Amino acid sequence: MNAETSPQLAADIAHIYAQQRRLAEAAAEQVNDAQFFEVRVPESNSIAIIMKHVGGNLRSRFTDFLTTDGEKPDRNREGEFVAAGETRASVMQTWQNGWRVLESTLASLSAADLQRTVTIRGEPCTVTQALLRNLAHCSHHAGQVVLVAKDLAGADWKTLSIPRGTAAVAGNFWANRK
Repeated sequence: MNAETSPQLAADIAHIYAQQRRLAEAAAEQVNDAQFFEVRVPESNSIAIIMKHVGGNLRSRFTDFLTTDGEKPDRNREGEFVAAGETRASVMQTWQNGWRVLESTLASLSAADLQRTVTIRGEPCTVTQALLRNLAHCSHHAGQVVLVAKDLAGADWKTLSIPRGTAAVAGNFWANRK
């Protein structure tokens, strides 16, 4: 990677993060509050838990991203998997806070920063590797939110991608989803 490709890579990573965020949020909007917290199978997670976990993960990873370990001492990862006492609004606040930290960090990165090394749980990795690692993590969980929400919404589900049977005429689906 050179100085010319670095800014474009960072912009592309930010774009895909934003797509994954919109996907999860659009899926979560299709369920009511009871469904938001519903656990369908023992040892699985509700939409609330998944979103709370992602918010906590993003806050931890991207607070002081270049200078401190991505696993912050004040993070309560185990608490991210407990929804007792939470409301939809409190979970969404955790989600939004995490995304704000990520977006601020991404906006602040320079081409030189992408060449640096950071640590996550004591493991050194390049900034680009850390970004891609976390993007995969967020994408994984966005897919979980979609799957759970689709199951819960049932016949009321509104597709978040190209509807079946319309691929030939769909055009740029994401361009119309802001």
